[in-house]
Amino acid sequence: MFRKFTLLLTLCVALLATACGVAIKYSLSGASIPPDAKTFSVAYFPNNATMVSPILSSTFTEALVDIFSRRTRLTQVEEGGDFAFEGEIVNYTSTTASVSSDDFALLNRLTITVKVRFTNAIDESQSWSKTFSAYENYDSTLLLTEAEGTLIPEIVDKLVNDIFMASASNW
Repeated sequence: MFRKFTLLLTLCVALLATACGVAIKYSLSGASIPPDAKTFSVAYFPNNATMVSPILSSTFTEALVDIFSRRTRLTQVEEGGDFAFEGEIVNYTSTTASVSSDDFALLNRLTITVKVRFTNAIDESQSWSKTFSAYENYDSTLLLTEAEGTLIPEIVDKLVNDIFMASASNW
């Protein structure tokens, strides 16, 4: 009896959504991509920060392409996608995050900040330019060069998830 009710309720919701002409397509990834959007493009994000990591630009750009390839039905194009991303890495800094009672650094913090310009060619009102920042702490006994191989992918993952949610979920 409960299964029939659940099935009937699911059918009613599906029919209602179809009948109302829902303009946004929702998915389990949290994305709500307009049905007319077919492509996305990601320009290379140069590292224009004062301090530069050689792997950061390519790691970030590839991660942004990857999240849209995996979580949406959009096809990647070189430029001019229905969803288009461009920007730059503007900050890459390591600072002290935690100090002991005798002024000895316990933790350091690597922070990465990215300026992103998102163009939604389907609905220009959804286009934006925003700055995203994320960080990870690491043990102060490590040099940044020893820690960044682990830290950069973790921070980049946070950044691209934030950018994905801002551009593809209308939240």
